[in-house]
Amino acid sequence: MSKFGELLDEKIPILLAFFRSQEEASQDMNPILKDVAAAIGDKGKVIKIDVDKNQQLSEALRIKVLPTLMIYKFSEMVWRQSGEQDANTLISLLKDHID
Repeated sequence: MSKFGELLDEKIPILLAFFRSQEEASQDMNPILKDVAAAIGDKGKVIKIDVDKNQQLSEALRIKVLPTLMIYKFSEMVWRQSGEQDANTLISLLKDHID
């Protein structure tokens, strides 16, 4: 969990996408997340987190529905949504938090 805290202590917005590799909805988000990462470039980060490999973190953040998406900036959660989102929405949300 300490690595998680270090990861979030960035000046750029970070989109976390919690998923399970066996779930179709999680798989459907892969191309969307790639598009978001390409559009944001080095002004933000997109990080996928497999809940099965990160159970302690998933429980601490109360991840119940997959995919769950969160945006953090300066170690603070600024947005959270469960369920699929489109690339344009995610890009717009990240851009709102770019200085």
